[in-house]
This record gives sequence, structure tokens and C-alpha cells, in this order.
Amino acid sequence: MSRTPPQLRTPAGAAQIEAAVPQVHPTPVMRTVPAVNFRVITEGLRFPEGPIALSDGSVLLVEIEGGTLSRCTMDGRVEIVAETGGGPNGAAIGPDGACYIANNGGFRWAPLANGLMMPTGDLSDYKGGSIQRVDLKTGKVETLYEAVNGHRISSPNDLVFDDAGGLWFTDWGKPFARSVDRGGLYYAKADGSMIEEVVYPLVTANGVGLSPDGKTVYVAESRTGHLLAGAVDAPGTVSRRRLHLVANPGGNNTFDSLKVEADGSICVATPVKGGITRITPDGLLIEHTPLPDNHTTNIAFGGPGMRTCFVTLSGRSQLAAIDWPRPGLPLNYSI
Repeated sequence: MSRTPPQLRTPAGAAQIEAAVPQVHPTPVMRTVPAVNFRVITEGLRFPEGPIALSDGSVLLVEIEGGTLSRCTMDGRVEIVAETGGGPNGAAIGPDGACYIANNGGFRWAPLANGLMMPTGDLSDYKGGSIQRVDLKTGKVETLYEAVNGHRISSPNDLVFDDAGGLWFTDWGKPFARSVDRGGLYYAKADGSMIEEVVYPLVTANGVGLSPDGKTVYVAESRTGHLLAGAVDAPGTVSRRRLHLVANPGGNNTFDSLKVEADGSICVATPVKGGITRITPDGLLIEHTPLPDNHTTNIAFGGPGMRTCFVTLSGRSQLAAIDWPRPGLPLNYSI
């Protein structure tokens, strides 16, 4: 099978997805890898996302429906660290030891037949998303960014820090009844002094991560099921302001948040299909590890040797863990 990767070109001041240039790409090897030692850590969470494995063995995560940043211990206890409001969607530890939050601005929620809550649309008082900073010692929440280039941030989804202390984050965008507010890929400083639009627009930009050497930024698009990549020329700069296609597994496939392994492979939480999809940087090997939830939303590596994969199963209101066959990539900042 040959594929035609979409490219992002830069017409008159903005990077956009345009007509693809045909390229021959070898057919990837695709296989299923079973989950090893699946166990549930915590239940009863309010649509969990954004897990961060901490050095003391606990896991920080956000609860989107609850509007909180919470800490989960391995014996199942949950402690609310901060009330963020809105819809905290992604989380990362910054260079100052604080936790930074991608807040989507909030959803309306409705119960399913099994009692779980699912998002059904935007809040009536939705005014946009934001990037927040949480002091983990005091629980104080500070809003750092609500706009870029005079435009409101729509729905920040995920974020990752580079080794220069800068923050890459995605904006998923917002669908309305007759229009769509588009998002993209952005870069900001942790002190609130600078934010830039790097690639715009993207189609439901979700997960974001960096290669082990920091020279490649990855973005997973939800609705397209595309894993995209861009060459990082300098902190916050992508070569020619465009991304290229790494892989599109196709089929019943959507993408959520992602993390990177120590060997550079990209692991993407895969809703609908349910589980984790691992893709090598060349896109030639795609492995899927099924999990018992079609709302698998995010992962974090931690534990001895970084070989525990913590998973947010949002549809089941659970934080779970599995043993991972390779070590995950340590993040640039941790506590």
C-alpha cells in the first residue's frame, strides 16, 4: 500500500494543511501485543486524564468532569490537590516544580446507562481555554495564558516541556452547531512572558511529545488518526512551520494523548479502538495493545526502570497500570 502524507505549507503568514504531495511509503508492519499484568489502581475518578508518575510512587492526574488536579496513591486513595475549574485536560511538571495544566474551558456532562459521565457539549458560560500553573505545595492556581496573537485559546488539550524550560501545547479546537473553532500547536514560556503560534491550523490536535534528543515534536490528531512530526530547529521553532505524516493506522482508529519511549517510539492512547498504539519514528512498525476501555485517553511511564505504563481509562473512571516491555522516556522535569 502507498500513502500520501499531508504536508503543512506556509502561505502568507500562516502554516496550513494543503494539498498533499504524493510520496511512496512502505507498508508498515502491524501487530497486536497483549497487555501484561493489567491492574486497576484507582476507581471512581471523574473522567481522568493527564497522568504524571511521581518519584514517591503516586500519580498526579486531572479529573476533567470534576475540574480538579488530584493525586492517586497505589493503595487506591485519591487526594484533591487543586480546584482548577473549567476542564483540566493535560498536565506536566515544569522547571520550577509546579504542575502546568492545559484547560479546555469545560464541558457539559450527562450520565450514561452505566452511571458514568460523558461530555456532551460546551458549558453555557464557556469563554475559552487556558494554560494554568498549580503550586503543588499550596494548591494555588494561576492562569498564565488565555490568548495568542489576540485570539482566545480555544481548547488546550496536552502539553510537554522541553529541556530549555519551554512549554509545547496543543489546542484541540471547538466544534459548534454550525462552525468549528480550529486549534493548532503552540509554544510558551513557563513564566507567562511569551506565547507563540507554531503550526496552525491542525485538525483536532491532541497528544504532544518530544523525541529523546528534543529535535522532533510529535502531534497526534484525534479525528484523523494521524501521528504528525516536525523538526525542531530551536526552542519553539518548527522547520518551515510544517509537520509531516509519520503514520495513520487507519480503520476504526482515533488518537488521544501520547508519551515517548526511551528508544524514541511513540505510544498513543487510542480511544474507540481501546488501548495503546506504539509507532516507531519511521512509521514502519505499528503495534496495538488492547485495553478494556474504548475511552483510553492518556498514559505515563514510571516505576522501576520506567517500565510501568499508567493508563487513564476515562470511560471506566479508572487509573490502571500494565507492565511495559521497554522503558519509557523520562520527562525533562519531575518531582
